[in-house]
Amino acid sequence: MPAIEQISPVLIQNNISRAASDVFKTMLGLELVLGIATSSTPSDSPRHAPGGVIETGPHIVGAVGFVGTINGLIYLYLDLPFARHCTAHMLGMSDKELEQAGDEVINDAIGEITNMTVGSFKNGLCDSGFPCTLTIPSILRGSSFSIEPISSVMRQTFRFECGAHRVVADILIKIGD
Repeated sequence: MPAIEQISPVLIQNNISRAASDVFKTMLGLELVLGIATSSTPSDSPRHAPGGVIETGPHIVGAVGFVGTINGLIYLYLDLPFARHCTAHMLGMSDKELEQAGDEVINDAIGEITNMTVGSFKNGLCDSGFPCTLTIPSILRGSSFSIEPISSVMRQTFRFECGAHRVVADILIKIGD
């Protein structure tokens, strides 16, 4: 039986909500509040999938995968001003210092926040009987883009509010072998 048929959407939601909230609280002193949660399956039209993420404006998106009895990928979207704020807070830098340090510092910080969030999510999966390991983090930067999964993927998207900002966790889980 494919792992996706055994894992419940509630388990995914509880794990990502706990993981993201814990990391943002511990590392950044910020409260995340879960807002909208959506999901789609391969039978949904990719162009109109209810779980699709279309973010406009400059964004930094951290991506970390997990492989094992369950395989997937989590994208963590932050708008550029919020990514800059999180980086400065996490590293104890002023805006001027952050500007001088350049984009690579922001990429590294958002990569690490994503890695910690997905690592905590993965630990929850392992504790629930779905052992897996993490892949290396990567960063996407851009404006007005969307990520569309292939047909054999289930997608769950969670939008968190953090003050005036939004953090989106886009979870893609492969169905079958």
